[in-house]
Amino acid sequence: MVSNSQVLSTSKSTLSAIALGSNLGDSQATLEAALIELDQTPGITVKTRSSWYKTKPIGPVQPDYINGCALVDTQVSPQKLLETLLETEQKFGRVRLEHWGARTLDLDLILFGNLILDTPDLIIPHPRMRERAFVLVPLAEIAPDWIEPVSGMKVSQLLERLDISGVTRY
Repeated sequence: MVSNSQVLSTSKSTLSAIALGSNLGDSQATLEAALIELDQTPGITVKTRSSWYKTKPIGPVQPDYINGCALVDTQVSPQKLLETLLETEQKFGRVRLEHWGARTLDLDLILFGNLILDTPDLIIPHPRMRERAFVLVPLAEIAPDWIEPVSGMKVSQLLERLDISGVTRY
């Protein structure tokens, strides 16, 4: 389903939000390098990024994460942006062995303009973004007034509903 509301875009590009995370290896270096890699990808321009945050993991016992968010202007479709994110994860050694397991790099497409999309391979907005402080804290730093199109609430309002005690600036 695609919403009929206006997508945050010009005729050439759409502002999108990406969540980044890592808890294996030199996480900060990996995250910085991933942003450079994305910015050098045709059709994607990194506009801004949040600070990095240390966060407690969800799932099995594993090291803490370094998380952040970035806003990108993209001239590609949501599906192509997702493919690019997955390819970038692989370039940085991402191996999917365990659900919610440790990883060298995790890139999630959180928002694509104000598009609402639900397909077998891609759901936008990210279906769990509203319940994840490790996504909303950095996203609120760089886009507090962005309206999450399913709830109709600003990112900053969504953040007010969450316990952020496990999220600290890195």
